[in-house]
Amino acid sequence: MTREILNKFINNHCTEEELEEVYRWIKYEALNEEFKNLGLKDWENYREEEKAWDEEKFSDLFDKIQLKIDLNRLQTENKKTKSITLPVVITWVTRAAAILLIPVLVFMYNTLNEKKKVTSQFTQLSVDSLEVNAPIGSRTVVQLSDGSEVHLNYGSKLKYPQVFGDDKREVKLSGEGYFIVAHNPQKPFIVNTGKVKIKALGTSFNVFAYPGNDHIETTLVNGKVVVEKTGITGTVGIIGEMIPGQHINYNVQTDRATSSFGSVEKYIAWTEGKMVFEDATTTFVAEKLSRMFDVEIEVMDNAKDFLYTVTFVDEPLFQILDLMTIATPVNYKIIPRKKLPDGTFTKLKIIIEKRQQ
Repeated sequence: MTREILNKFINNHCTEEELEEVYRWIKYEALNEEFKNLGLKDWENYREEEKAWDEEKFSDLFDKIQLKIDLNRLQTENKKTKSITLPVVITWVTRAAAILLIPVLVFMYNTLNEKKKVTSQFTQLSVDSLEVNAPIGSRTVVQLSDGSEVHLNYGSKLKYPQVFGDDKREVKLSGEGYFIVAHNPQKPFIVNTGKVKIKALGTSFNVFAYPGNDHIETTLVNGKVVVEKTGITGTVGIIGEMIPGQHINYNVQTDRATSSFGSVEKYIAWTEGKMVFEDATTTFVAEKLSRMFDVEIEVMDNAKDFLYTVTFVDEPLFQILDLMTIATPVNYKIIPRKKLPDGTFTKLKIIIEKRQQ
């Protein structure tokens, strides 16, 4: 076995004959004295200053290898695979030369040829294994393993398993998300916000559940969902069974829910970069802008009661504020950021007040 062939194997450039040779070498010769001495020699010559992986990261490496192998077996169980692609670990293995090449290749070969069932191992690795965050000022789209699609609004977070279990499809949402759920009568789709759960089979709906907000809102576009609440003692109660066009607003502090019907456009317009306001107060508009642009907006008492009916499409913050001063008799002023003792800065603060006549 030559280094040239091993390097071609690492980069997935082997011919069919070379691939068979590598497999034969892994099985019969990889751990003989000659190659043990080769690995030891490379270890002694390895430059420590280039070593960027500690023990914890090394463990993560093998977890990723195992997950990749498990995915490959589950998806191609009865197919003969001629090549193995491990893009996640190629860069590291190449830098480490032959130091870990032999044991890694032997590990891969033994795992691929192991005949025991691996479903339970895969499930253990994948549960609650993935998390997606939509940064402030941006939106993100997530494709789930069951074919469902989730749009995440700015500052939102979605936690979900790599592969759903046998009885349900459950995700955890912090923030705002628009869900387009793939239909599956055997597996209900559940959005868990902590205080409220929304259950569906195949439908489209919006959930608003930002941390620190007393209200959790659900808007049904099509299909049918059931909204449940979780009490302090863990008891589950039904808030409502929704129909298309319905909007439910649940106050977690008062344990009261209100329901309304009408156009759902203003609740899901954010997926297209729009902010739709219909008779919205200055305070409500300020709350939306604060979250979207990660600023602090304070509305003075004399400016709270003005109403706005307007649609903004990807407008910058100060352009929106300028339009508000044109539509209503308000002004705004900017409070500069202050540097804190730890070297960070406070949020930009904006004060909206009634314009003096």
